[in-house]
Parts: sequence; C-alpha cells; structure tokens
Amino acid sequence: MQFPRHRAATSPRRQSGFTLIEIMVVVVILGILAAIVVPNIIDRPDAAREAKARQDIKAIDSALKLYRLDNYRYPTTEQGLAALVTKPTSEPVPRNWKSGGYLDRLPTDPWGHVYHYRNPGQHGPIDIYTLGRDNQKGGDGPDADIGNWTLNDNP
Repeated sequence: MQFPRHRAATSPRRQSGFTLIEIMVVVVILGILAAIVVPNIIDRPDAAREAKARQDIKAIDSALKLYRLDNYRYPTTEQGLAALVTKPTSEPVPRNWKSGGYLDRLPTDPWGHVYHYRNPGQHGPIDIYTLGRDNQKGGDGPDADIGNWTLNDNP
C-alpha cells in the first residue's frame, strides 16, 4: 500500500506575519484617528470645570435665596458668602438665621479660588461669580468670568 506524497513537504513554506506596508497603513489610520479624537478630549476638562462652576453658583444662589426668605435680606458684601455657613455678627445681624447654616461649607471654584459675592450686584440684586482659571477679571474660554448673570446664557 502506497501513501500519496504531500506536496507541502516539497514546496517552500510561506512565512506568516504582517508586511511593512500593512503595518504602515495601520499606523497612518491610528494617526488620523488621533488627530480627530485628541482635540475633542483636550477640551473636555475645561468644559467640565466650567460646568462645575455653574453648578456651584446655582447652589450658592439657592442657599442665598433661602437666607433671604428667612432673614428678609441678602447678606451684605462685607458679611459675604461666609454668612451661609456661620451666623454673621456684624450688622445687620440676621434674626432668623437657620441653625446649622445654609451650606455645609463654602465651595471653592474648580481652579481652587474662592467664589466672589457682591450685594448690591452690578448685574442684579446680587452677584455670585468666579474669575475663571486665571483668577483675573475678564478673559476668554477657561479664563472667562462665570457669574449668576451668565447662567441663562450658557446652560
């Protein structure tokens, strides 16, 4: 009985793997994807910080409205936002200040700076604002001021 010969033994074996051209095509595709995706990712942290600042300002504004309901007026500029955490001792001393305060603590803006407060405000009865990343008045992008008067402009 004879067994048929296998051709694989006589023909040269082809090596498997990727060619240089295939690898280059993959690298080019990854480069194109990175050029499209990376700019979108880089802007996200700034947008997240701005959104957090807006939420903090809304929370402070709500606490100030409760303070006003209880005490018939907002804290003065001198009393500041600290009046939401500890009872003011300077005039006008609030008569119906809520035990425990209106906030557990005063938040800092996403860049580590304090929020500013002004009564009377330049943009309404009160102004609550952050000066942005650069902590200076004015600016664009992440350096722009964010205040309670801008909340309706940018949801």
